[in-house]
Amino acid sequence: MSATRTQVYFTEVQRESLDALARDQGKTLAAIVREAVDAYVATASPDADAVLDASFGSMPDLESADRGDWDRGYG
Repeated sequence: MSATRTQVYFTEVQRESLDALARDQGKTLAAIVREAVDAYVATASPDADAVLDASFGSMPDLESADRGDWDRGYG
């Protein structure tokens, strides 16, 4: 796995918490941070299907032109 060095500043409390997690799990601080970023990114990107499912039918009173009125531009 190729990696890019990145500098991040943590509060003292954040750093102590991360160090404790790393120690308890027997992992490096970098591994803990990468796992946390992966988890955040996975949940931060909306699932298009879920968004469509949640919004489908949300505007039942919306009026639209009858399809027979559409000018398809054929011939």
